[in-house]
Amino acid sequence: MIREQLTTLATDWVTRFPFLRLCPELLKRIFRRHVFKTDTLELAKADPAPLDGEYEVRLAKEREIFSDQVNVHDLPEIFHYWSNKYLRPTFEQFGFSNPDEFFAKYLRLALIEHDADRACFASIGSGNCDTEIRVARLLRDSGHEQFSLECIDINSAMLERGRESALEAGVSENLRFSLADFNAWQPNPGSYAAIMANQSLHHVVELEQLFGNIETALTPGGRFLTSDMIGRNGHMRWPEALEIVHEFWRELPESRRWNFQLQRLEELHENWDCSKEGFEGIRSQDILPLLRERFAFELFLPYGNVIDPFVDRGFGGHFDPDDAADRNFIDRIHLRDECEIRAGTITPTHMIATMRKRAYTGACANPEGLTPSFCARDPQRG
Repeated sequence: MIREQLTTLATDWVTRFPFLRLCPELLKRIFRRHVFKTDTLELAKADPAPLDGEYEVRLAKEREIFSDQVNVHDLPEIFHYWSNKYLRPTFEQFGFSNPDEFFAKYLRLALIEHDADRACFASIGSGNCDTEIRVARLLRDSGHEQFSLECIDINSAMLERGRESALEAGVSENLRFSLADFNAWQPNPGSYAAIMANQSLHHVVELEQLFGNIETALTPGGRFLTSDMIGRNGHMRWPEALEIVHEFWRELPESRRWNFQLQRLEELHENWDCSKEGFEGIRSQDILPLLRERFAFELFLPYGNVIDPFVDRGFGGHFDPDDAADRNFIDRIHLRDECEIRAGTITPTHMIATMRKRAYTGACANPEGLTPSFCARDPQRG
């Protein structure tokens, strides 16, 4: 299903070719490029996926959507205005400025705690591996050179792009590339000091199985790191949040109600379920409750809800961060979001989190009062 018979790729180039240790980086890259022409992707260990007819159709759609997407995380400028003004200061209170630095911080901590520069990490749903490459670069720049980060994704085209980019960035010695459906991924017990998932959990159908496999795959004291979406399935708004979205929507002129992604006018913001075709947001609302059952949180930073439609790809392009009126509009929505989340009226749609196995008994760092239990929406709420 994933590909015809694949042979194993050993991407730890220094191990395979010890003489490279003595070569300048430029010669290393030339050599890697030559070998790269004949290597293939590693087939990660996986049991057969639950391939009913609907799953096959969704899987094909998912591959089609992402195969040609080079800039998967490209967002409108207004998003960066909002995130730099409001998210970054919060993140910096916890020792990082952005998701890349978050992952690098905790992978670095795992290296220190395991007292071994050869610690192995994995990334679930790595796509083009953009984040993984930047994180690997941060680790190397901080003095860690011999770690291994396995990039796991179901899309071979994206992994090939990732491998080429890793060569260009000079981190291919640290990255491995494994083709697998993470719904059926079967890692060896105790294989990884840390596992990361960047904006991939909301694509997973078999969350229970994946979280169980992650727990098993972690070494004692290992960490599960994620930056992801935890709102309603299909990235829809729950009724209490949709009502507030509509309040702000009515302030918009018709020209700003055009959906750039879906190419349609929305007189009133439509609660569109984007999980109907592929796997986007397929079980978003189950992520936080299931993580709470399986892991102990070490860090939990929740954010966003009503703001999402106004800064994302669908409508964010209508707002100019250089325009004072547009900035004021976004500021008002963010303030309303914050007030409603802290009051418990609505629940956040995003999180950055570090988790440990249940044996962990330490405290959970979080913005005051915004604990995982407080931010989990009551399933009986309707």
